[in-house]
Order: sequence, then structure tokens, then C-alpha cells
Amino acid sequence: ARAAVPRGASTREIASRLYTAVRDGIRYNPYVSMRSPESYRASSVLAAGNGYCVGKAALYAAACRVHGIPALVGFADVRNHLTTEKLRQSMGSDLFTWHGFTEVFVDGAWRKATPTFNDTLCAKLGVKPLDFDGHSDALLHPFDGEGRAYMQYVNDHGSYHDVPAKFLMREMAREYANMQG
Repeated sequence: ARAAVPRGASTREIASRLYTAVRDGIRYNPYVSMRSPESYRASSVLAAGNGYCVGKAALYAAACRVHGIPALVGFADVRNHLTTEKLRQSMGSDLFTWHGFTEVFVDGAWRKATPTFNDTLCAKLGVKPLDFDGHSDALLHPFDGEGRAYMQYVNDHGSYHDVPAKFLMREMAREYANMQG
């Protein structure tokens, strides 16, 4: 976390640089075992170099906290209209329940940021990577680069100081029984 931030950086700049470091430095992998507590642990995601949305959100929250920036992990159900057929078949749906994002407290306000999709994956999917400037929320794109419906927030589950890993492992097993791991 310290390597991504120059000395004397403002809180907003720290939040933005850490966001980019997690977004692009940790590859998105929706096939991690959602039944393993390691998939939800920031240190494990960092060591693995990949993770799914919840693990990446937890890592970003932890990195912000190292720099004294209050952070929470938030959850929402999102519909991914352009998910791959392979992932849709594996999940049995295009609804991603308990999608993870991060809330950071910058300049007197809570800001939402989603460091999920790394820049190389975005290029492959034809969408611009989400940027977080530390001032405006950076949630998933509602449309792709061609104007097609992409991500839709369906249900907000609130934000938590700690990732409720045991609860999420049960939820993922119930929601996505076909997924391995």
C-alpha cells in the first residue's frame, strides 16, 4: 500500500492511487473458490495476485486503512447483462449476488468505488476501466462502449467494517451451487 503513494499525497490522491493499484494490480478472477475464507481475506488476495469483487474490495479497504482513510466493504446485487456465456452457465444466472465494492471516507464524505475489473480485462471487454478520483463515486458502468446495457445495481445490502465471510460462503454455496470450489 505504501509503494503506490508518493510522500505528501493528499487523502484524495492516496484513495485514488490505491484504487488504481488494486484495480489493475490484482487480476479479476470470478472463478476463485467462494467457499474458502481465503477468497475474502485481503492478505490472501494480495498474495494470490487475483480475486473476485469481494476480495478486491476488502483489499482496497485494508490499503486505505493503512493510510488512515476510513473504509468499509459494501454489498449489492448486480445484473451483468454482458457476462460471458461460460460464467453465466457456471453461475446459472447473470445476477451477481453480494457484489463487493468499497466505501472510503474522503474530504468529509463517503465515496463508493468498485476496483473489480482490471484495465486489461476492460480492454478485452471493450469498456473503459472505472477511474476513481477520490471525489465522485466510481460504481460499475451501466453501459458498455457501444451503448449496450452492461451492469445494473438491483439491491443494496449495505456496508460493513469487516467482510462477513462465513455468511457470504453460505450465500454463495446457496446461490451458485453449480460453481466449483
